[in-house]
Amino acid sequence: MTGNGGKRAAPPGGRRGHGRGVTPSATIPADRIHKVLSASGVHSRRDIEDMIRAGRIRVNGRVATLGQAISSRDRVNIDGKPVRLDRMAAPRRRIVLFNKPEGVVTTTRDPEGRPTVFADLPKIANARWIAVGRLDINTQGLLALTTDGRLAHRLMHPSFGVEREYAVRVLGALSPAQQRALIDGVALEDGMARVERLSEQGGEGENRWYSLIIKEGRHREVRRLVESQGARVSRLIRLRFGPLSLPRDLWRGHWRELDHQAVNDVAMALGLEAAPPPRAAKSRRAGRQGLARFRVTSDNRRRS
Repeated sequence: MTGNGGKRAAPPGGRRGHGRGVTPSATIPADRIHKVLSASGVHSRRDIEDMIRAGRIRVNGRVATLGQAISSRDRVNIDGKPVRLDRMAAPRRRIVLFNKPEGVVTTTRDPEGRPTVFADLPKIANARWIAVGRLDINTQGLLALTTDGRLAHRLMHPSFGVEREYAVRVLGALSPAQQRALIDGVALEDGMARVERLSEQGGEGENRWYSLIIKEGRHREVRRLVESQGARVSRLIRLRFGPLSLPRDLWRGHWRELDHQAVNDVAMALGLEAAPPPRAAKSRRAGRQGLARFRVTSDNRRRS
């Protein structure tokens, strides 16, 4: 609510409304468009940059450009829908850890009707959950989701070199020469890729388990790396993403929200500032956990 008897004040420097976009009465300093939108939880920086390249974002009726600055005086539309800049104050920083089962997709909506990781997450106002590094439908394990676009960017962007650790079951064994090739780097269709660390973890029959760490998050990168050596991944589990690890007591298909101190620990480990304590009413949400309602396998409660 604003003053003037409950009516919204006219936007500074312009007419009320401005068509479909909505201009706020509060002042938001000018900054680069991807930074403003990601910090508010609208989308991750990478998603916003892709949307700009695709011409899906408009500012004041014109197609947005990479690096363009926006402020509270601008009208922003994504796919023709206005973005409420009066709600652009950064949302409370929150992190949820989800133990993703196989058969679940990391999208908000799926045209094929498959279950999505977003279906049963905690509801939030004036923000959205951002998936930190998508997992394909056949990969299980740790999926972190946050309301903070800056934190998501620090975790995902290759320039920050954040490690992703996986447990990989391979049909057959990787020879010492093949392991060395993965560490030295191999040419994939989208450029060179390499494994940071690789160690054998045993196995039975024709299957062998490996612990594998990479520092990028390209599409199906782990599977493609292993396939480059003529082997095949029969199971893939993400165990860690930077400072975030899959809790051993978090069963498959369950999520858990980190408390305020744990969220600040993650942020500071990534070089971000600590957030002030939330109000008491909100802090009670921390540490919650829940079970997604979908059923993917007959043993949805197994940890891994």
